[in-house]
Amino acid sequence: MANSVNISIEAPIENQIQEITYDGQEIYQAPLSMSENLARLAQKIDFAKSDDEFCNIKKEGESSSEVKSEEDKEPGYQSSLWPWDSVRNKLRNALTEVCVLADVLSIAKEKRYMVLDPIQPDSIESRPMVQVYGRKKALSAAGAVLLNGVERLRASETMRMTRNMPDFHIDLLRLRQNWRLKKVSNTIVGDLSYRTAGSKYSQTGVFEVTKAPEEQIAQAMSMNAAGPTPSALRVTVPPELQGVAFISVVCQKEQEEVVTATLSSSALNCPGTLPGDGAELHWQQKLEAAQNVLFCKELFARMAAEAVQLDASIPHMVVGNQIMATVLPGIQLLIGLCHNNGQNNNNSEAVKPEERANKNEHDHVLEHSLHQLLRAVHHAHTHHPFPHPATGPLGPSKRRSLAGPMAADRYELLDMSKEQSLLEQIIQQAQHFFMRRRSEYVLDTIAKEVKDPLIVSHWNALNSPTQSCVKINIMAYGYDAVCRTSLVVHVGEKTLKCICRDGKVRHLSYELQELRDLIYCQIYQHQMTAVQAVGRCMGWQLLASSSHLGSGPVEPLGNASSCLLASPNGDRMIAIRCEPSVGIQVFIAQSPRKDFFVSELVQDKKWENLGGAFKEVKLEKMEGKNFLNKMELLMACLSSPS
Repeated sequence: MANSVNISIEAPIENQIQEITYDGQEIYQAPLSMSENLARLAQKIDFAKSDDEFCNIKKEGESSSEVKSEEDKEPGYQSSLWPWDSVRNKLRNALTEVCVLADVLSIAKEKRYMVLDPIQPDSIESRPMVQVYGRKKALSAAGAVLLNGVERLRASETMRMTRNMPDFHIDLLRLRQNWRLKKVSNTIVGDLSYRTAGSKYSQTGVFEVTKAPEEQIAQAMSMNAAGPTPSALRVTVPPELQGVAFISVVCQKEQEEVVTATLSSSALNCPGTLPGDGAELHWQQKLEAAQNVLFCKELFARMAAEAVQLDASIPHMVVGNQIMATVLPGIQLLIGLCHNNGQNNNNSEAVKPEERANKNEHDHVLEHSLHQLLRAVHHAHTHHPFPHPATGPLGPSKRRSLAGPMAADRYELLDMSKEQSLLEQIIQQAQHFFMRRRSEYVLDTIAKEVKDPLIVSHWNALNSPTQSCVKINIMAYGYDAVCRTSLVVHVGEKTLKCICRDGKVRHLSYELQELRDLIYCQIYQHQMTAVQAVGRCMGWQLLASSSHLGSGPVEPLGNASSCLLASPNGDRMIAIRCEPSVGIQVFIAQSPRKDFFVSELVQDKKWENLGGAFKEVKLEKMEGKNFLNKMELLMACLSSPS
């Protein structure tokens, strides 16, 4: 035992995990005993090596140890070549003895020198009920885990049903049906932007979707017991997309004080429904409001870029969140972005309430037109005319594709390539809006001033954003079947196109006085035409008529017109003169002349049949509802025999 080596066997620091139950419990493997650990280490011994190799290794080890000891000059130091050398030698000796014993047994068995009775091995006691109980215990443990989970699910479902709690997954499914969602690093996020519609706006519309705490939902349900059920989702939008936003469109006259006040206020008063301190909007309302804010910001940013790029006779101004453009001389169009997120409302107080009351009201029609224009651009980017390729870049439009077969010329091709910006289109609509308002004002004013004849205006209900049509009927009460004068006025952007009764077309500018002059001329021409129609019905003859009378003073408004009528017997005549500045004058004459006297020069009485001097009739003292009624009574009196 001189060459024996002491062996120290230590247990591992951590035991290996043998099994993990369904409820998460870990069962560790028991540590090995000293005998089991020794057997495990002995299995690693390689018995294939011979004694000569170990002897050589040992000799080499001794020689090396001697050399090393000589160098170190330490006589008491002795190193071992292999710590398991003694154990191996003992095991080999035991193996040798076992082999000898096996040879002896084989010889005794073959030569019958010895008789060995077989030894019965120890019987293993079988316990089937122990296995049954073990399996039953394992199944009961697994069943207990499953039942525990079922009870928890049942309890949560019962609580949700009893308290009418919303379901997170159902709300998330509804959210996916209306909005684009994706999962980024275990977080559900969505997109509100219009990138798929070809939007060039750099503002991100990303929102986050999380599950609302059950305590908060229960508190909201207790506060609003009779109200709608709160949602199980919590949607978080960026701060720049919160609140209420809209595009303010105001058309007003150019005034220095109004413009100064407008420029000094960087934000207009933005009315809207913002939640209170303890209120929380539904996720659908919150996302719709955020998308509306994003849409308004994109619309304003696009128009601001166009206002800077457009080359107008009067340059457009972009100041802060407002765009100022000149529509007509003396009239401006103000387009502002109003955003109220409940945080920066200090700027909205720059304009006093009484100053806001003096301003023109916000035009909702033009705001709606702006929204329609941008949505039309988005729709055109996503809905291309057929046929178009399913993949790859899109080609030209349908009109340009048919330009070759339809033999389009250079001007048509240039017209196809022109595209109007959003700001140009809204300015054109604002110009038409003012032209329409001015035309309505002129027609209403003349209808109030002129009681005879009646002026009735019929505006067409189906109009385009930049062109409308009005039909004007001029007629007298009770004589609309006898004579009626109609004219059509096409209201454009900066011009008016009037088609008169005689088929003549007159183009007018945006000045109000031109339309007023035309209407007054049509009124007096209608009076002359109506008198002639009534005279024909009464049997009177038209002797002369002129719509542009050259005699008399020059009229500042329109032209004077006249007509001369004779009674059926020819002994009465009526002369009518219409002057826009004076009005209608009626003169009558009769024959034979009462002041005719025979003289030496004129002795023939046939000359007395000449008409006498014309005398003016005072129409204001005559009976009758209107001018034509008075003329009818006058003609009836002059036609009766005296």
